Amino acid sequence: MSLSHARLAEAANQLIEQLARLGTSQRAAWDRDYLHSDLVHLGVPIPDLRRAVNATRRRLPPLARPDALALADLLWTSNIYEHRQAAVHLLTHHAALLTPADLVTVEAMLRTAHTWALVDTLAVHGAGVIALQHEEAAGLALDRWAVDADFWLRRSALLALIPGIRAGEPDLKRLGRYADAMLEEPEFFIRKAIGWVLRETSRRDSHFVTAWVEPRVDHISGVTLREAVRRLGDADRTRLLDAYRRVDGN
Repeated sequence: MSLSHARLAEAANQLIEQLARLGTSQRAAWDRDYLHSDLVHLGVPIPDLRRAVNATRRRLPPLARPDALALADLLWTSNIYEHRQAAVHLLTHHAALLTPADLVTVEAMLRTAHTWALVDTLAVHGAGVIALQHEEAAGLALDRWAVDADFWLRRSALLALIPGIRAGEPDLKRLGRYADAMLEEPEFFIRKAIGWVLRETSRRDSHFVTAWVEPRVDHISGVTLREAVRRLGDADRTRLLDAYRRVDGN
């Protein structure tokens, strides 16, 4: 049985009041500078925020999918970073309940997140969990994100592949296609994401990573390469880094 809007709003307001008591101005200034954020910051440490969200969940009956989405939406509509972080934590905790149709909600959140600190968790533990459970249907959304004008959506398309990689069910064709299309992008967060996903892949399939990187070493970015080879064996890592340094005198 779904909870009433009033009950969910009460829970959201109680959480918001609790978060307001947990922050410090010094931490808020540090977070804002570190994240280059234009949101309002309360300065709540992440462990404290998670405990507050978990306490809110425990005060409620187990949330059904519509309730989790509605409560996350109540928190996300705020321009306060910690409220949005609470929405992300709440939604990803219930990610197993979500369906491909809920990628519309996740996408809307990604488009308005504007910081990796919100985007990455949503992409990996939200969209990625949906993609792992519903590969074909979710893959259509990820393919669209991968060519979106918003680089946070493109980054999310890559990062959403990580749960499948970690579960031993990597979508290597999709990974290769996305990475090839984005390989020469100038955006740092895209270059870093390609390397991150390749690094995750190398834990189980170092051969794929080596075989993918080697023929592209003349036009791969340094940040992508360094991330990609971090978990490779010493011989492969050294060989690829040396080959990169020889290109144009790098």
